[in-house]
Amino acid sequence: MTLLGAVAAADGPSCYSTTENQWVCWQYVVDRQQDIIDATQQHVEITVLALVLAMAIAFPLALVARRFPRLESTVLGVSTGIYTIPSLALFPLFLPFTGLTETTVVLGLALYALTVLVRAMLDGFRSVPEDVRESATGLGYGPTRTLFLVELPLGLPVFAAGLRVASVSTVALTTVGVLVSYGGLGNLIQHGVARNFRAELFTASVICVLLAIVLDILIVVGQYLLTPWTRGARV
Repeated sequence: MTLLGAVAAADGPSCYSTTENQWVCWQYVVDRQQDIIDATQQHVEITVLALVLAMAIAFPLALVARRFPRLESTVLGVSTGIYTIPSLALFPLFLPFTGLTETTVVLGLALYALTVLVRAMLDGFRSVPEDVRESATGLGYGPTRTLFLVELPLGLPVFAAGLRVASVSTVALTTVGVLVSYGGLGNLIQHGVARNFRAELFTASVICVLLAIVLDILIVVGQYLLTPWTRGARV
């Protein structure tokens, strides 16, 4: 027996060896640290890019729905209908154009996020009192200036609420990107399920939940910093 083997035998079997298959195993985290870091970085990157793209698409759609009431039901219907398309059917639609790349996952997740973001932005605009708009007009504000200096700031709490829901949903759905080999932590989850690798499955799942919590906290903090006028609203 080699010295390494003797040490291993003396220390007992690893918590993720052929004889042990524990759910909680810190040794796995230590040994596969780089794999976990790489998967987490990819997960965060895909999630953030998808949310940014979704907001960039949702904003003009919400403006169109508000400006043209007859199109509102169409805009909301289409954005909601996309969410009903299974990822197994949606992602392959982009493959002829994007191939097996990260872009495929980002596009799919951005479209899924529209379901929440378009409605949230539209509700945010509606939450602005009409007399506030009239006051802005009386002060000489044009439509563009009113939008960015009055409506967006006042509607931010509603926008942020929708973004929180969309962000948590996107963190979870990013794992589906494993279908095209870009699933972040989903790659580890799939590998853990396929091989009954409990430590890998549990660790990836916990990190995924933590990412959702951290992202939610960041959005709440961002809203708090950007809306100082709401801090004294509660008595």
